[in-house]
Amino acid sequence: MKIRADIADLIREGHTNASIAHRLRCAPSTVGRVREALQLPPADRLGRLYAEALPTGKVLGDQPARVGTSPAQAAANRRALLEAISSPRKRVAA
Repeated sequence: MKIRADIADLIREGHTNASIAHRLRCAPSTVGRVREALQLPPADRLGRLYAEALPTGKVLGDQPARVGTSPAQAAANRRALLEAISSPRKRVAA
């Protein structure tokens, strides 16, 4: 079996099959077959939780960080929405 290097690297870092499959857009069964070929045990979610410096209750690297909207951007979005709501609808010629 040909083993994908990117999957093997994430397995060795301790990621779960589902996390790796989500990141690399492949099937979890593909990751499972690579894990079996490498003769590595299933990932331990709790071990990764306890490895955090400040426990957050989330497994590291499962979800990308979301960047919040700045106050200036929120105000601009609000103005655009109010303008769109208050202006009369324009008919599109067919």
